[in-house]
Formats: sequence, C-alpha cells, structure tokens
Amino acid sequence: MEELHHIALPVNDIGKAVNWYEKNFDVSKVYEDESWALLAFENISLALVLPGHHPAHIAVKRENAEKHGKLTKHRDGSSSVYVTDPWGNAVEYLKSVP
Repeated sequence: MEELHHIALPVNDIGKAVNWYEKNFDVSKVYEDESWALLAFENISLALVLPGHHPAHIAVKRENAEKHGKLTKHRDGSSSVYVTDPWGNAVEYLKSVP
C-alpha cells in the first residue's frame, strides 16, 4: 500500500486557517508562511494553500515520482510532480520528504 502524505485545501487566509485548525483539532504546525502552511495530524498532514498558488490535491509518497513527469524542487527540500486524474483532480507524486 502506498502512503498518502497530505491533503491540500484552498483557504483565503493562511494565518486565520491555521488558527482555526489549531483551535479545533489536536495538530502540530510544521510550517507556515504567507502562501501555505503544513499541519501534522497523527496519521496524515494537511496543507493549507492559497488559491492560485497550489491546486487542491492529494499527495502520495512515491520514490519513482519522476516516472510521472519532471520533478519540481520545493522550498522544504522535497521534490514532486503534479498530474491530473481522469476526473480532473490534482494528484501530487512526492519523491522526497525531509
């Protein structure tokens, strides 16, 4: 079975969204800046993203992610590629996670 790393949800205010999730759930903030945040739950992470910066998506860890296209290096040291499933949903293949 593959590992689902995170789900990304679009929000229009990262700081307010982080505050809401921290108030309503037992989560740990991994990262936050003005365009996205990553919150850790026990079994999965939740990315909060600004519309237009990142698509709403699911991210799957896959060591051969480059098989699905050219990888993009991210500021957190990970690399990935986005693809679209047959129904138009974004899927991120995440090669490395620091």
